[in-house]
Amino acid sequence: MAEVEADEAAAAALRQLVGQLQELCDLYGSPPFFSLHRFKRTSDPRWRSYDFKSNPATKNHLPVQMDSESESKSNILTLGGGGEEEIQKTTVHKRLRKDKESNLKSESIFQKPIQSKSMEVEIWGNLPEDLFEPVLARLPVAAIYRFHSVCSRWRGILTSKTFYEQFQGVPRSYPWFYTVTHTHSAMYDPSAEKWHRSTIPFLSENGNQNQIKSIVSGKGIVFPVASDGGLVCFLNLNHTHIYTCNPLTSSYRELPPPTKVPLWSRVSVVMVSSTDGYKIMWLSCTGKYEIYESSENKWAHPIPVPPNITIPLALNFRSKAVSLGKTLYFMRGQPDGILTYDMNTGMWKQYAIPLPMSFRDCMLAESQGRILLVGLLTKNCANCVGVWELQRMTLLWKEVDRMPSELCLEFYGNSLRMNCMGNHGGLVFLSLKSRQVNRLLCYDVAMREWRNVPVRVNEFSGTTDKGPWISCGTAFDPCPGAIA
Repeated sequence: MAEVEADEAAAAALRQLVGQLQELCDLYGSPPFFSLHRFKRTSDPRWRSYDFKSNPATKNHLPVQMDSESESKSNILTLGGGGEEEIQKTTVHKRLRKDKESNLKSESIFQKPIQSKSMEVEIWGNLPEDLFEPVLARLPVAAIYRFHSVCSRWRGILTSKTFYEQFQGVPRSYPWFYTVTHTHSAMYDPSAEKWHRSTIPFLSENGNQNQIKSIVSGKGIVFPVASDGGLVCFLNLNHTHIYTCNPLTSSYRELPPPTKVPLWSRVSVVMVSSTDGYKIMWLSCTGKYEIYESSENKWAHPIPVPPNITIPLALNFRSKAVSLGKTLYFMRGQPDGILTYDMNTGMWKQYAIPLPMSFRDCMLAESQGRILLVGLLTKNCANCVGVWELQRMTLLWKEVDRMPSELCLEFYGNSLRMNCMGNHGGLVFLSLKSRQVNRLLCYDVAMREWRNVPVRVNEFSGTTDKGPWISCGTAFDPCPGAIA
């Protein structure tokens, strides 16, 4: 008796389930996976065939395509009333493959109906204006970069302060890199793996915006030295002209020249964002430094470096300074270590940290709050790029990764030089130079992945068979709304 009641309850539950499935078929048609080949036949008398011919509600139900050219018979299972009834067979006609594909596109519950082009234009034409900026802020940076040339209205939207705030609220995966060779400058987008020509007005003369020789006269050679908040800082060799520029929009601003920096001396420059603009700091080996505040448009002269800091600083000028929050990190020598400066408190600190053995061409990088050291490891005739992380507790460098051996073999037995850009965003851009070949690589710190950077001749005019050599550059966060 208990078994009979259990069978009746199961039958009632299955009958309800099949009824719900039938309602879905009536409304939407059969989903692509609801077909006969997914089920097994059974001789259970409680299961019976469903007659698709006699039921008009199933006229849109998609039958199963069989392998035979002739008509085939198939059992479609549904719940019956139980008892002695036998399974009935229903003839299902074969449909052509193209009919099946067309029905899958139009009737599948997993695909949205295809809208006509006129309907799409009507919808987007009525998009409220207050949604323009949120929609545009979520587009790829390269698309926003191109939209500046659509019309003056779009350019005004993309350069507005409100759009800048919307854009800053959208997380971005990778920074861009502003690079300079011996003849040209270009920007690299690692997300799309594409290069973009640089069109910065103060780098042009007679309409030539890419030739470095065009900026030698008058203001001297101008090269990128720092970046932050979507802006890149440019400085000439004798430190008489300094600029901030948004490379995406070509908007720029010439800053008043520093007053205490010695002419033709080497300085380390770093740039950080502030609540009301940005700050730029230069530092020389003699311990002299100045800080520029964009809100006041002038250079400030803080107190000198305290006596507990070893002078001369012996700064590593090939390594760019990096920032974590408001703390600046400079790489120094004699002794090897790190020099830090807090922009909020004005406090200086130095740490003696020995470099790894057989390490050269060392440069600082930053990734998600971590201070990294990237350099060349040389042993006998082998060359390899190594990545080390600064341990905060022990103040020692710990190796975290090395360049794969298949990439190292290309430089075996050759004298190798390296240039590194990794001052923002967790991606390190490497330019490797040897006698036979030059290579451009990107290293993803989080994924521990090494990638080749594609290079085409038309992106770097005059590129030799060896490939381009990036002499200088900087990583920057692309932001169309950043205002110099």
